Amino acid sequence: MVADTMRAEPSLLRMSGKVAVITGSTSGIGLGIARALAGAGAHVVLNGFGAAKEIDRIRSDIAVEFGVRTFYAAADMMQPAAIEQMINDVLQEFGRIDVLVNNAGIQHVAPLEAFPVDKWNAIVAINLSSAFHTIRLALPAMRQNGFGRIINVASAHGLVASPFKAAYVAAKHGIIGLTKVAALEAAEGGITCNAICPGYVYTPLVEAQIDGQARAHGISRDQVIRDVLLAQQPNKRFATVEEIGALSVFLASEAAASITGIALPVDGGWTAH
Repeated sequence: MVADTMRAEPSLLRMSGKVAVITGSTSGIGLGIARALAGAGAHVVLNGFGAAKEIDRIRSDIAVEFGVRTFYAAADMMQPAAIEQMINDVLQEFGRIDVLVNNAGIQHVAPLEAFPVDKWNAIVAINLSSAFHTIRLALPAMRQNGFGRIINVASAHGLVASPFKAAYVAAKHGIIGLTKVAALEAAEGGITCNAICPGYVYTPLVEAQIDGQARAHGISRDQVIRDVLLAQQPNKRFATVEEIGALSVFLASEAAASITGIALPVDGGWTAH
């Protein structure tokens, strides 16, 4: 009996036939999540900016590698009407939305008194308001199917603050609050909503920061990584997009049916301080 149970467990993580929408998924963390969900058998909807040929190559590669259907939606996450069109297009194409991953985000660093108003508005729109719009628009389809998994990619900055990141910290704290409300409202419909709170994750954007900081401060790459970027992370290592992707698959699966309303740090101990 124990052996039979253990053999059955991997099926809880399979997502064959499910449809997953991942915002901000043409690169970095979002693309890692999209690939992980496709690897578990889900059809994936990509969204984000980039060169058309490169996006088409990414979409095609995922379809071929994992044997799933892929779709690309170019919706600008600052535009509620575009977000609504994206959700409508997905429902028309697939007839369902099972997994929604709100990953799209931008950043700007400046002191409060000098923080550009347009940057504040853009960060709040993309990092927070877009998730409100995708959730409100996807929930009816999830309720109809009696199944849904909403995953909001927050940040360690949704749990703690850092100077000069007013808009980002405010938006990420807000996304955790939105996560809890959505979890409560959808709890009886077979729908969960959780937030992932990464610390520093190794992506091409972070790689560019390493080189830039090394040049600016006249220090080595290793010093930048350990003493600047990972100063708050006790384990002194970047998380990987594959780690975030694997966690997303778990949260999106049947195995996580009783996990909802949480903000889960993936930060190497940052928020344990």
